Amino acid sequence: MRLIAINGSPRKKWNTATLLRHAMEGAESEGAKTELVHLYDLAYKGCISCFACKRIGGKNYGHCPVNDDLRPLLKKIEKKADAVLIGSPIYYAITTGETRSFLERLMFPYSVYDPDRSTLFGRKIRTGFIYTAGAPEEMVSEMGFDRNAKATEMAMERIFGSCESFFVTDTYQFDDYAKYVSTRFDPEAKQRRRDEQFPLDCRRAYEMGARMVREAE
Repeated sequence: MRLIAINGSPRKKWNTATLLRHAMEGAESEGAKTELVHLYDLAYKGCISCFACKRIGGKNYGHCPVNDDLRPLLKKIEKKADAVLIGSPIYYAITTGETRSFLERLMFPYSVYDPDRSTLFGRKIRTGFIYTAGAPEEMVSEMGFDRNAKATEMAMERIFGSCESFFVTDTYQFDDYAKYVSTRFDPEAKQRRRDEQFPLDCRRAYEMGARMVREAE
């Protein structure tokens, strides 16, 4: 069993990455091998609409032909992953640009333009998302963060066979709020949230990682 965790945050040691590492620990507790990939370490672009992955009889049918840093990761997911967990902050109501570009390249080659909206991915794997947001929980629904995410999750489920997710909200964004223009926030309340809620969120991530491995078997 192999779980690949994808960090779509530019930060390697903050909220999103921390949650992914807890999920990996959960997966490892069930006997899985895990790997963490930082998207911001890779040089790549989103889908370039060349449609080589759709060309009848083409050598790249069902696969992205673009040869960049993303290609080895896409190949590894196709050939070796039993579960893929993607973590991303929410920037202006949607995942980061690097995450979106990765998802375009991951999903589009397997998506068939037929009436059944078929998939070319040859097996079923577990997939999931962990979203982090500095906004409070009520803004997730008020601003439509969850609705934006749902469309992508539905596509992931159709292509790969499953998808689950959860939001971690009102996150602690800075090591010292006094250093930044951030007067809309209460630093003490943010710290309490970090101390009291974030450990629970980490536990939830751990359980998610363990569950994804169990259900992939």
